[in-house]
Amino acid sequence: MNIFKRILKIGQAEIHALVDMMEDPISLTEQGIRDMKKQLSETTESAAKVRASIIRTENLITEKEQEAIQLGEKAKLALTKAQENELTSAQGEKLATEALLIKKRILEDIKALRDDINEYESKRDEIYKHIEVLQFNITKWEKELTTLRAKQKVNEAATMANQHMANIDSNSTLDMLQRVKEKVANDEALAAAYAEIAQSKIELPDERKAVQDELTALKKQMGID
Repeated sequence: MNIFKRILKIGQAEIHALVDMMEDPISLTEQGIRDMKKQLSETTESAAKVRASIIRTENLITEKEQEAIQLGEKAKLALTKAQENELTSAQGEKLATEALLIKKRILEDIKALRDDINEYESKRDEIYKHIEVLQFNITKWEKELTTLRAKQKVNEAATMANQHMANIDSNSTLDMLQRVKEKVANDEALAAAYAEIAQSKIELPDERKAVQDELTALKKQMGID
């Protein structure tokens, strides 16, 4: 019955510590579930074969029990015929004895067959326990697989975000921000200058007035009033 002991022991080990060391825990978990389902199919087939053996043996016992009853009736019939002088006493006893001997052998066969049934039922119960363990573990690890897939998506998103953060050049970012700050300051200063020009009246120098004295002196020199 070694074949019935080839059950995956995935539920009997410390799985989480093992998974942490795996490069691809999801693929390995999926493979483990496939292996368990295959073993479940094989074990279920074995259980069906053992159950078929039990049914065949029970049917054989029923047949032999009927045969034993018939032989007992033959033994009675032989003795009855001897009493009714249809057979001699010796013939009747001989036939009855032969029938009872065959009946005895059949009853021994029936006992052996019942022992076989007890063994089959013990093996059947063992197989059913293996089936229950496999069904439990398959259900358990299908749920675990759903959780692993969800965790993988979260980890992939976090990894991507970390990669983006790691690819940022902090120095270039600070330089860019400093240039933005300087541009804002320049724009503010330029805006203030325009505001001052708009709010103040600027008087331009009069060039004619600047040369008036020189014109008067020239006219006096030339005797022009």
